[in-house]
Amino acid sequence: MPRAGLTSSAVTAAGAALADEIGLASLSMGLLAERLGVRPPALYKHVTNLADLLHRIAILGWTEIADSIRDAIQGRAGKDALAAGAQAMRIYVRTHPGRYAAANAAQSSGPGDPLTAAANRMIDSTAAMLRGYQLGPDQEIHALRMLRSTLHGFTTFETGGGFQIDVDVDESFAWTIAFIDHGLQAVTAHTHGTSTR
Repeated sequence: MPRAGLTSSAVTAAGAALADEIGLASLSMGLLAERLGVRPPALYKHVTNLADLLHRIAILGWTEIADSIRDAIQGRAGKDALAAGAQAMRIYVRTHPGRYAAANAAQSSGPGDPLTAAANRMIDSTAAMLRGYQLGPDQEIHALRMLRSTLHGFTTFETGGGFQIDVDVDESFAWTIAFIDHGLQAVTAHTHGTSTR
């Protein structure tokens, strides 16, 4: 039976859920139409094509990640904020691998593209994880790039089944966060002329 009341948001949400379930590479308009109980042409009233759908899923992904990190670090600072935000991102990527893949694959068409605003929102949330370390402007950029690269690498390996050695992955994640915290504290101490000991 056809699904009444479809909207662009509803089609995007359904596409995102399907991408998480079957993998972004397997997502198609035909499969999405089948999931929604409509014929494929009905979808084109709400999204232009598959590329448009993927773009919308990417915007949704970055927005949700930003909100997850923001909520996790509320009222926290330093290592507590770092650990909470990192775990929030890790959980999001494990739960929504299709959305995360779409977000990383998407290209912005320019400053007016909602994708740019969504990606910047995610960057702002990630940067907020570092505020307690009192880094200088340039150091914060370096730290932000390091943190995003590390979390992306870890979560991508984890969701892709890349960790095969029989050592607890949660312990490895905690070790990674502790290592990052130690490094950031060392940078802060060096900048402000204090000791971490």
